[in-house]
Amino acid sequence: MINAAVTGAAGRMGTAIINALAGNAGIQLSGALEREDSPSLGKDAGEAAGRGKIGVKITSDRAKAFKKADVIIDFSTPDASMKVLEDAVELGKAVVIGTTGFSMHQRELIKELTAKARVVMAPNMSIGVNLLLKLVAQASMVLGLDYDIEIIEAHHRHKKDSPSGTAIRIAEVIATTLKRDLEKVAVYERKGIVGERRPEEIGMQSIRAGDIVGDHTVLFGGIGERIELTHRASSRDTFAMGAVKAAVWVVDRPNGLYDMQDVLGIK
Repeated sequence: MINAAVTGAAGRMGTAIINALAGNAGIQLSGALEREDSPSLGKDAGEAAGRGKIGVKITSDRAKAFKKADVIIDFSTPDASMKVLEDAVELGKAVVIGTTGFSMHQRELIKELTAKARVVMAPNMSIGVNLLLKLVAQASMVLGLDYDIEIIEAHHRHKKDSPSGTAIRIAEVIATTLKRDLEKVAVYERKGIVGERRPEEIGMQSIRAGDIVGDHTVLFGGIGERIELTHRASSRDTFAMGAVKAAVWVVDRPNGLYDMQDVLGIK
């Protein structure tokens, strides 16, 4: 049986992951971490997730939360995730990271640290989104410069980063496929007299409203037609189930940085 620790255990994603762990016979919760000012400290993690007692108390003690774990599942903030990764390297634990919004410096540091740890990191753990990435690469290869490409993403009002990590990953896939420098061709906003659209542009537009879990559309606009590839998440359960799948997969892998396409075998 694989043991897993979950960070942000009383939050929206944390409770979804705890419920997903309970639905998988090959893995179980062994530790639950929360911030020091969380009102859920000392509570049973199962009760916090609405499942009833499971015998794992929520703690702010990182060493205690991670002690029995084979793998740590972390959906938090960039700074918190960096600390989790450093702990994982020191303790020899595998890690699944679903956090978004990392700086370029943090991304470079992650690459260095993952030489010493087994890590699955993806901005979106959904199986459907990762299939979308595969389809987007194929569509980009076929349509190339003949079609304008725009990415539209929508999330709930509480999301802190923009564009979403998933939208950025989609743009990276398109740019790599078309051999474009994303830093030079990405357009995040259009306002005023901006001039005619450049053929090489990759647009990313963000919507923040209500309780939208996560919508992503890639629009290929040609003359006389347009093609749209869309993924809509209606529940965080899809991300939680993907994270648990990744946690089971990564435990026995060699040290290195993996993503969900590695987990799904569609890379």
